[in-house]
Amino acid sequence: MKYIFKSKEHFRTVMLVIIAMILNSCNRDRNNPGWDYFPDMFYSTAYETFTSNPNFADSMTMRTPERGTVPRGFTPFEYTIDAESRSRAGDELINPLKMTEEVLSRGKEVYLTFCLGCHGTSGEGDGFLYSSGLYPVKPRPLSGDKANVLKDGEIYHTITLGFGSMGSHGSQIKPDDRWAVILYIRELQKEAREGADR
Repeated sequence: MKYIFKSKEHFRTVMLVIIAMILNSCNRDRNNPGWDYFPDMFYSTAYETFTSNPNFADSMTMRTPERGTVPRGFTPFEYTIDAESRSRAGDELINPLKMTEEVLSRGKEVYLTFCLGCHGTSGEGDGFLYSSGLYPVKPRPLSGDKANVLKDGEIYHTITLGFGSMGSHGSQIKPDDRWAVILYIRELQKEAREGADR
């Protein structure tokens, strides 16, 4: 202490100033909020989303998007959750990804994250949720006569919007990852066919 302060009086003076500053900062007057740190960030100069705005005839700050525009990073999906739309998706949607080692690896990673619990390791519908008895309805197998004839677009539609007892995964799996999963499912189907031929 003696190295910081020259004397006890000096120490007392500094402490009194600090105490005075602390007491002065404890202001109970609600009409005086005190000082603002970075006032330009605290008081926005821009119009807030839902506030009135005199710059527009309708006084709305939030504007209606231009017709035909989509948000950045959003891929429009013009299909509904019904069999006819699913069939149309099968005819219209084509997988943009090529089957490469990297894409299959990504497809497997996404499959193990989102599909394994219901469909199981080999896609037979024997995942933990069903085999443990937690889920009473057996998920549809991803291989076999019915699954093998599904078009990529139909599977994409199913992942995006759901089908039957399967819920939608569109909000969880990015579009490219859905296509990668489909290629991985095709690989599982191929392995199942080869296993059946032996």
